[in-house]
Amino acid sequence: MSAPAPSPLEIVGVEPGQRPERQDEVLTGAALDFVAALHRRFTPRRDELLARRAEKRAEIARTSTLDFLPETAEVRAGDWRVADCPPALLDRRVEITGPTDRKMTINALNSGAKVWLADFEDASAPTWENVIGGQLNLSDAFERRIDFTDERSGKNYALRPAEDLATVVVRPRGWHMDERHLECDGQPVPGALVDFGLYFFHNAQRLLDLGKGPYFYLPKTESHLEARLWNEVFGFAQEYCGIPHGTVRATVLIETITAAYEMEEILYELREHAAGLNAGRWDYLFSIVKNFRDAGSRFVLPDRNAVTMTAPFMRAYTELLVRTCHKRGAHAIGGMAAFIPSRKDAEVNEVAFEKVRADKDREARDGFDGSWVAHPDLVPVAKASFDAVLGDRPHQKDRLREDVEVKAADLIAVDSLEARPTSEGLRNAVQVGTRYIEAWLRGLGAVAIFNLMEDAATAEISRSQIWQWINAGVVLDDGQQVTAELARQVAADELAALRAEIGEETFAAGRWQEAHDLLLRVALDEQYEDFLTTPAYAALRG
Repeated sequence: MSAPAPSPLEIVGVEPGQRPERQDEVLTGAALDFVAALHRRFTPRRDELLARRAEKRAEIARTSTLDFLPETAEVRAGDWRVADCPPALLDRRVEITGPTDRKMTINALNSGAKVWLADFEDASAPTWENVIGGQLNLSDAFERRIDFTDERSGKNYALRPAEDLATVVVRPRGWHMDERHLECDGQPVPGALVDFGLYFFHNAQRLLDLGKGPYFYLPKTESHLEARLWNEVFGFAQEYCGIPHGTVRATVLIETITAAYEMEEILYELREHAAGLNAGRWDYLFSIVKNFRDAGSRFVLPDRNAVTMTAPFMRAYTELLVRTCHKRGAHAIGGMAAFIPSRKDAEVNEVAFEKVRADKDREARDGFDGSWVAHPDLVPVAKASFDAVLGDRPHQKDRLREDVEVKAADLIAVDSLEARPTSEGLRNAVQVGTRYIEAWLRGLGAVAIFNLMEDAATAEISRSQIWQWINAGVVLDDGQQVTAELARQVAADELAALRAEIGEETFAAGRWQEAHDLLLRVALDEQYEDFLTTPAYAALRG
């Protein structure tokens, strides 16, 4: 008998001591063959679409505008709907988000939320341990062989009965990021295909047996052509693994400004696999800054915390999303409540809870079918807002919002805001950017900073605003013009203050200086870096 053919995938850059426990359960020969097949078939098209992003950005730089696509007018005018929703995704009134570490896996599934967004993307730093460990934790959860004991508190965590658990919707990495530890034919495999491929291969049939299915959130999508590529991936994967066609369901995050102009087209491309759209916030604002960064003062955003979902251009975006989804029979999912409750300050909690309540009340009244929270304590708050509108109904897709009429210019009317950049806003951008990047470099993707759960999108909008304010010559409320020198001074002051706050020993044990340097690099370089996680990944250990 001949020996089996070697896997076309090669594991690179993983030292013996970095090899995660039970890695072989994830990286079986058959699973690697599947990921290699995905890579060989779809990475060339992925590369073409990344090049197309650059072309689109160059067009925006020339025109300083965007419009709905004339070549897809027939799609927008057509009479079509997405596939019927599977029972496990009918009710999505509260969704909790978080990384796929073992403790979070149990807490999220037990949280009382209808859905858990199991995140391999912005809430997870892609160390090899996190990539492989996250896959194991999900498979273990589906097999009910997962538990966790907190070493500090001694508290034990275990799953509740199956009927009480949230439905898992996995978010793979975006198309732009490669997985440096897996190569095929000498080329890195896209992280999106690694995360999707390993999860689908090991769990698609297992999930069907549990009465659910392989469900996904698709991040950083910039065009309907990228959605088309995902649809082709889903079709190929189902055929390869013998899974019934149409089993996959995908919810697309509309978190880029270009995708906001192609919502109907994105649903159309995925219509046999589409579940809905989601309205992001920080990534969406980051995308506006990135694409219109050299378009003058008209596109300068104020402090990030001053840009709420009630801003006119954000209202246009969210209301168009609800109308688009319900017109096509898809779920419309609202944005994130990122507050982290304090165990010590009830007054802080009550003020924050009231803001969350008002935000979720607005989303439910606007027609959204559900929304996101970052902490289990916020699940009942968001649930109450949607219960008040939905009652016993699983969604409100019958609200077609035909009263909504959004023009192309409404989505980029950034100058409708009265707020302006402030000195405190600059300081906050430096503080949050530095603290997040430092944690990310240590392998943490979801980080509590100033009572908010932050992920990579937070750091992206923070560093992008610094870049934009410098290059637009913004003058702050205290009369100072934002310059590279001012940003360096603020960053130095904040690093010194942080060093004094946490102590020399803790400072030395962290990666604070590297985080400071990387923030300034991506905020000050003349050549704007599309994603800060690209240079950060080069510095990530493991």
